[in-house]
Amino acid sequence: MKTNVDYQARLFIEIAAHKSLSAAAEALSLTQSGLSRHLASLEEFIGQPLFIRHGRGVELTEAGRKLLEVVSAAYQLVDNTILQLRNDHGVTDGSIHVATIHTLSYYFMAEVAAKFMAQRPSASLALLGRSSPGVVELVENGRAEIGFAYDSAVASDQLEITPLFEDTMCLVVHESSRFATRACVDLRAEAVPLVAFPVGYALRKMLHTKDFDATVTAEVETVDAMLKLVSMTNGQCILPVLIPEKLLQEYQLVRVNIEQPLMRRWIVAVTRRGRPLSAMTALMLEIARESASKVVRSA
Repeated sequence: MKTNVDYQARLFIEIAAHKSLSAAAEALSLTQSGLSRHLASLEEFIGQPLFIRHGRGVELTEAGRKLLEVVSAAYQLVDNTILQLRNDHGVTDGSIHVATIHTLSYYFMAEVAAKFMAQRPSASLALLGRSSPGVVELVENGRAEIGFAYDSAVASDQLEITPLFEDTMCLVVHESSRFATRACVDLRAEAVPLVAFPVGYALRKMLHTKDFDATVTAEVETVDAMLKLVSMTNGQCILPVLIPEKLLQEYQLVRVNIEQPLMRRWIVAVTRRGRPLSAMTALMLEIARESASKVVRSA
């Protein structure tokens, strides 16, 4: 049993962080039954329960809180030291998982990823497309080393936030639409039914405020599906003004500026607080900052 204590203590930390055996098992790519056996074995070795089980998940006992305080600090020191040694030695291969909101892949992340791969050709890069809350969750759970999302979705003391640039929304319509020739549109004065992302997405939340409540006629989860549906139905949608014009032209769509209500959100990078960045994560963040400065200059 003693040979497994270190491993089981690591698992214990993950369960405490997720406050749920099922969520921790998913994050660790383990079965819930297997994780439960490891926890039971650790509790048997210690001689007392570490969690109180309830319908919503698990809650630390007094013994669990004491153990978590000690092992979290100890393992964080070990992990940070190993990471620092790798960085000092210039180890830059391996893999990096980057979580990003879907829209950024069309006008920001492609350039960032290309520059990263040019500088680290031996690295393995995985881009994970999610909603803003999904990006936050992936970084919080350690399943992504860095994420890019709207600031409005980031409400976590576990994350470090790096502002990048302000994203302004526009109305996207078919070129035959009655709005297509307008310089701008006041959405509060016009009855404009919209194709939108599902509830929970940051872009969807912009459409429902105390000053403006849009009429949503269809929900889609990808930008491509949204553009195709708008094109086929002569409908409308709200997307960042930075969406490439070439992409819109493929669907015979055009941008129209929104006069009211103003729809702006900051794009931010998020990383785990209290942990030094790996060399690859630091490089990804540096490239993102450089690319963001270009976005600001061209706006």
